[in-house]
Formats: sequence, C-alpha cells, structure tokens
Amino acid sequence: MTHKIDFPTASSNTVVEALGKRLDQIRLSRNIPQYELAREAGISRSTLTRLANGRPISLDSFVRIMQALHLSDHLYGLLPDPGIRPVDRVHLKGKERQRARKKHDKLSEWTWGNNKEN
Repeated sequence: MTHKIDFPTASSNTVVEALGKRLDQIRLSRNIPQYELAREAGISRSTLTRLANGRPISLDSFVRIMQALHLSDHLYGLLPDPGIRPVDRVHLKGKERQRARKKHDKLSEWTWGNNKEN
C-alpha cells in the first residue's frame, strides 16, 4: 500500500506518520522482526514501535533505522546539494558564503518626523 502525501502542505505529524509507515512496510517486506531491526539499529523496540505507529522519534534513531535497513544512500535525497550557484560565485568573487543576510530595500531619504513639506 502506497501512502501518497503532499509534502509541501502536509503537517510535520503527517510526514512523520507517512515515513514511519513506509519504513515499517520495508521492514515487513524484508521479513525482519521488530526486535531484530531494533537490535541491529541499536535502539529500543519501543522506539521502533513508536515510529511504526506514526509517532515522532529522534533524528539519530531515524538515521540508525535507515542504516540498519541499508537505506542510508537514500538520506542524500532528503536535502538538495548546497553547492553555490555559478551566478552567486560571480557575486561572491569565487568565495563560499559564510553568513546569510536579508536583502535591504533602498532606504528613502531620511527626514525628521516634524519636517513635513506642505
């Protein structure tokens, strides 16, 4: 059974539930008992049960489960490559960005509050 989810609009609870069910389906399709996967991942069985029931667990436990299921290569797909874009490289003169900064609107000419022109 496939759980279709609209990630951009889904709540974090819905995402956690979908991921937990998907991992549990993978475990079952490989005929791995919960206690065995928990032992292999170095987590408690209750942590694995919480995830299977759609309840949140720590990121560390999630990664351990992915590794125990030999799915760690799929972790790369969770986030885009943060590599700098060629246009940004020109603006930064070849340097990597070290800080994030908001773009400021052009400031209007400053005047005193009581200097209103009529």
